[in-house]
Amino acid sequence: MKVEKVVKIEERTARLTILIDPRKKAVFERLCADEDLTPSQVVRRLIRSYIEQRLGRPWKPGEEAYGGERGAGRGSSRRRTPRS
Repeated sequence: MKVEKVVKIEERTARLTILIDPRKKAVFERLCADEDLTPSQVVRRLIRSYIEQRLGRPWKPGEEAYGGERGAGRGSSRRRTPRS
């Protein structure tokens, strides 16, 4: 007998709210639509790519991304200038 585990959406997703220039948002949404992708799909892809770039290795869902690797994550005292 196979038992399936039911996972509530709250346990497998988190909301990320960002502020963005309305013109940039409109262009982004149009470019996503051109690829038949949702903005959320593209942002998830960008975040995963960033994580893997910073870790220097592939990342698997469920794995803790931050393990104290040099330059990955918090702790940097250098402030960055916001990009436009």
